[in-house]
Amino acid sequence: MTRSALLTMASALSLCACAGGTRAGAAAAAPAVEFRPAALVPDPPPEPAPAASVMEQREELRLPPPSAGRRRASGPPVSRVEAANRAAIREPSREGYVNAVQVYAWTQGALYRLYTAPERVSEIALQPGETLISVAAGDTARWVIGDTTSGTGAARRTHILVKPSAVGLRTNLVITTDRRVYHVQLESTARTAMASISWTYPQDELLALRPGEAAASDQPVAAGVAVESLNFGYSIEGDDPPWRPVRAFDDGQQVFIEFPASLGQGEAPPLFVRGEGGRTELVNYRLRGRYYVVDRLFAAAELRLGERRQQVVRIVRIDSRDQRRRRGRAS
Repeated sequence: MTRSALLTMASALSLCACAGGTRAGAAAAAPAVEFRPAALVPDPPPEPAPAASVMEQREELRLPPPSAGRRRASGPPVSRVEAANRAAIREPSREGYVNAVQVYAWTQGALYRLYTAPERVSEIALQPGETLISVAAGDTARWVIGDTTSGTGAARRTHILVKPSAVGLRTNLVITTDRRVYHVQLESTARTAMASISWTYPQDELLALRPGEAAASDQPVAAGVAVESLNFGYSIEGDDPPWRPVRAFDDGQQVFIEFPASLGQGEAPPLFVRGEGGRTELVNYRLRGRYYVVDRLFAAAELRLGERRQQVVRIVRIDSRDQRRRRGRAS
């Protein structure tokens, strides 16, 4: 059969099917059969849909203008920078002094104050074993800045020496080491000069005990502690026995009480928490190296040791003490 004959037959069958469907009306009709040999009459390719223009797509998605969703911050940018610097500054505190050395707790991004005076040299002591990389000062013309070292081996320590040439000067230091970056705010006064500043490193001390203490315990002081949430707002008050704590701090759930390294050479004092009405009660705590780890927060606690003449050291959360003072003034 020729190609023309096949096409004629296909057309005739299609017309018959359409006519039969019209005569049937509402009655059921035989299904129409469309004969389309694929090899002879291929389907025409589908026409591509017209692409939407960029403007049509924007209208369909209803894109917001570039400024939508942005809230304008209050105040000029300079005021926001000044507010952030004020919040980050760490001033010397009475509780932070060990003899003439102000000991700060190192925190990423904090600014540490160092008060100096003309004709006086102030020292910045880094962590033992820490290697100095560079020291950059904002004002190098009116400040004399140098560095030296002490000790050998693992005890080798870098000291940065600072001296102003006049009263009323202010500048900053950026100290980079192989472990961290220090930001120090320098200010010169007429007579008052800080002899030295140094740091404690809570993250290092919480993650693992020092090598000398490893024989006493192989366990870390704590695990999973968020260093950025540590609160050092505690004061140490009362007597001054050899075991008097160095500092206290919490992570929002536990309180850590740090003792001097000589704690293991004598009797450890029991810890009492002061409750309502001034009543004291024993509290559960664990000894980890030279730390007491208390599994709860408290406003005030006492360490007591002795029988006839007790030695008493109080640990007071500073915000709780301030609240009590405010309540006393209000009454």
